[in-house]
Amino acid sequence: MNNYLKTKYLGKEIFEFKEIDSTQKEIWRKIENGSASNGCLVITEKQTAGIGTHGRKWYTDSKNITFSFSIFPNCNISKLENLTYRIAEILKEVFKDLYNICLDIKLPNDLMINGKKVGGILTETKLQGEIVKVLVIGIGINTEITDFPEELEDKATSIKKEFNIEVANFWLIFRFLEQFESNFRSVFLGGRYENRIFISRARISKPWNGKRFIW
Repeated sequence: MNNYLKTKYLGKEIFEFKEIDSTQKEIWRKIENGSASNGCLVITEKQTAGIGTHGRKWYTDSKNITFSFSIFPNCNISKLENLTYRIAEILKEVFKDLYNICLDIKLPNDLMINGKKVGGILTETKLQGEIVKVLVIGIGINTEITDFPEELEDKATSIKKEFNIEVANFWLIFRFLEQFESNFRSVFLGGRYENRIFISRARISKPWNGKRFIW
């Protein structure tokens, strides 16, 4: 599958699931047991316990976009300023390029259509002092679902429900990763850091003692 992904670093190791509790939780499990490579990607069609900002549940039915990936930046946290918003801008650009769809960005981390949430971004880090040792980015986008629970009918929507368009989920994920890597390589790969961020297959073999932050 990753033969179609035109990145140099991201997504070279892919774990695909039909159903999982949470791609974000799975990435952290792999990081903590030392099995996540730099740029590792976890994808699923359905989450049973997806998480959003502030620990809220992210409702995900089958055949929607749900993925998380890990990076070991070893950079100062100042380099991640406005990261979540910049990720949203890349997603907005990808949807415009591929499907001529205009998404709105609602701060801090929501993607909207006609005032309803269609997607969200979760950014988590682990720090040593002000140095970001681990960065995990999770993205969920409602592409296929058309029937929402009653309590979400007025709050959530999907690409298919709004535009009756079939989204090629994998191609969209791959395009996003390509754009992300292109946009952020200079940010994360500043000079002497180059061999430490995407290229190395860093491992964390012990429970992490640094601080963990959710953005």
